[in-house]
Amino acid sequence: MNKRVPDWLNSPLWSSPPPPPDSPDDDRLPRYPSSPSFDSKHPSSALANDSPVHPPVPQPPPKPDLIKESPRQDANAQTSTSSSSSSPSTLILSAEEVSRQAQLLIELSKKVVNMRDVRRLVSMGVPDSSSIRPTLWKLLLGYLPSDRGSWPSELAKKRSQYRHFKDELLMNPSEVTKRLEKSSPQNNESKFGSRGLLSRSEVTHGEHPLSLGKSSIWNQFFQDNEIIEQIDRDVQRTHPDMPFFSADSPFANSNRESLRRILIVFAKLNPGIRYVQGMNEILAPLFYVFRNDSDEENAAHAEADTFFCFVELLSGFRDNFCQQLDNSVVGIRSTIAKLTQILREHDEELWRHLEVTCKIDPQFYAFRWITLLLTQEFAFSDTLHIWDTLLSDPEGPQETLLRICCAMLILIRRRLLAGDFTSNLKLLQNYPASNIHHLLYVANKLRTHP
Repeated sequence: MNKRVPDWLNSPLWSSPPPPPDSPDDDRLPRYPSSPSFDSKHPSSALANDSPVHPPVPQPPPKPDLIKESPRQDANAQTSTSSSSSSPSTLILSAEEVSRQAQLLIELSKKVVNMRDVRRLVSMGVPDSSSIRPTLWKLLLGYLPSDRGSWPSELAKKRSQYRHFKDELLMNPSEVTKRLEKSSPQNNESKFGSRGLLSRSEVTHGEHPLSLGKSSIWNQFFQDNEIIEQIDRDVQRTHPDMPFFSADSPFANSNRESLRRILIVFAKLNPGIRYVQGMNEILAPLFYVFRNDSDEENAAHAEADTFFCFVELLSGFRDNFCQQLDNSVVGIRSTIAKLTQILREHDEELWRHLEVTCKIDPQFYAFRWITLLLTQEFAFSDTLHIWDTLLSDPEGPQETLLRICCAMLILIRRRLLAGDFTSNLKLLQNYPASNIHHLLYVANKLRTHP
């Protein structure tokens, strides 16, 4: 006997209505191809509706010293005009959001932050108008310790470390050679001057541009160039609908350069993975949030902060980017199999229709959902809300990500059950506009309802 969908999901509230026939797709970004690949981009969806009004609003406490709430007017304000966003320029918070923001400010003002309470509050969403998301994400990713007193020293240490990485890893071989010469100068003048000969640097085999040796800095430089060219291409097409990343302005150019440097440094420090197409999409939300910090000093060091948070975030999904592990128990195919198992446990009818009747390989849609952490399925502002939930889960982001992916399927189950292979694959690769608050609610229900 087939297991039916749980009764609590039978409400029409969870079913996304079909799009109106006259809704154009012109404002949507180009999609990735149907096969699991990272070669192009695709659309964003509409913004979520406001949360319902619930409890009375307490007066917010005094703001902590390290968290400034005054809005910073700079060039990144233009991102509010993103072509994929329909949010008004002035966001009006509901009473529930104001209350949650006040509670978060209370937690962040404590000498030692209670991470359990912070995770609980963040899992319900961080208000868009709040400037505390950068601090919250740094806490949730372990970049900042719970002891507020150690924040300045920790930040200074990590930012200095990142400067060192850049100095060491972003030099070309000529600069490396010059440094080596300066560190071990030879008295060529005394050696050749008496004979009237011109001095010249001795070039070792490893320092020769034509050397193919594994230890050759020039050979490594040319290998790195192939990856750097790929990074350059991907960075240039990161969120072309957002002036923050794509505008022809000094501000946007500096943002793209920051993304480029972070990805190059990461690739050189992680030779087992290096760079995989799509990493730029995961990097973008982190950098956007940290670069828009209302604290001017934090915003100025957004590149360093983003690098370490990017490393921490990817550590939980590292195996998904390692091609050698694709078919292992920790690889991407195993992760997709876990998603299908979750769907089968909660909605066997839908699982059977997709995989048995329609014969849709879940890799054709779930590969991108999982590897890019849903950054390409929703509007950018909705992605930030989804990441609030992902980062706040004490069990780690991957299990929460799989529940959200399963909830995405359940929300459109009626359309999927009525569709065939072609229509369903198109629907899953072009996920429709959804209420993000409802989506996250259903995903949370999947945690408690077998």
